[in-house]
Amino acid sequence: MLLGYARVSKVDDQDTTVQVGSLTAAGCARVFEERASGGRWDRPELHRLLDQLREGDTLVVWKLDRLSRSLKDLLHILEKIDAAGASFRSLTEAIDTSGPAGRMMMQMLGCFAEFERAMVRERTRAGLQAARAQGRTGGRRPKLLAQQRTEILGMLAAGRTGADVARIFRVHRATISRIVAEARTMATEAPLPPQGRTRAEPASAQNHHRPGQHAPLKS
Repeated sequence: MLLGYARVSKVDDQDTTVQVGSLTAAGCARVFEERASGGRWDRPELHRLLDQLREGDTLVVWKLDRLSRSLKDLLHILEKIDAAGASFRSLTEAIDTSGPAGRMMMQMLGCFAEFERAMVRERTRAGLQAARAQGRTGGRRPKLLAQQRTEILGMLAAGRTGADVARIFRVHRATISRIVAEARTMATEAPLPPQGRTRAEPASAQNHHRPGQHAPLKS
């Protein structure tokens, strides 16, 4: 059975009339129409169509980008079609995965997608290395500066509650608790000051009389 899928974006001032006409002329017994962005995965009509695919069916679209604008999502959809034992056909690009040429085209798309992912990883790695060389580190910026953390600890030591301090600095109560825990950990792990060795008092010092005491009389 041929099942068609027609889609237009919400922002487009278009309808699916042209697509439905082409799909019906191609022999589609039913056409699923949808008004949603091609970059979104949560498309109810598309998922309803995929759930109804059976072995030997063919999902037909007017143009490849009507199925998805994301190469990653497109390959994922094609994998679901293949898992159902069905095939895929695009009228404009003349792609038909029921034949060897169409399957080769899908494999080429998969290779391009893998190449794109590898290039993205390489660019990301190079960007992180360049940022580290300039003294910048990744991750989210801290909500509170070191001076603000000191002020928070001081306010807590003065008797303020954690809820009051959190409200003043506009942070979550858990942030205040985390600052207190980090301060305690740093205080525990702080190295002890070096202690000097106690030298033994010389014998002369041990026999020396203390101030206010009389020296022993010589006989």
